[in-house]
Amino acid sequence: MPYMLITTQIRLETGPTNVGDEYSDPAIMNYLGARKTTMLGNNFSEYHVDDPPRLVLDKLEKIGFRVLTMTGVGQTLVWCLHKETE
Repeated sequence: MPYMLITTQIRLETGPTNVGDEYSDPAIMNYLGARKTTMLGNNFSEYHVDDPPRLVLDKLEKIGFRVLTMTGVGQTLVWCLHKETE
């Protein structure tokens, strides 16, 4: 999977950070130390880490991901990353 989205809520820039959904690469989620959770009332799972987004971005850069774009959507900050395929 060459694309990845990470998000956090404004005012929570120190974490936690949402790093994936139920279809995310388990190896990358393990590398980030992410835990898979399902919020009450949701019919999907998400991966979260306690780290702030900056640390997550640093870790992902070390394994070849690059930020394509970043935006704010309502009270959410969103980063889109891409990794070149071999």
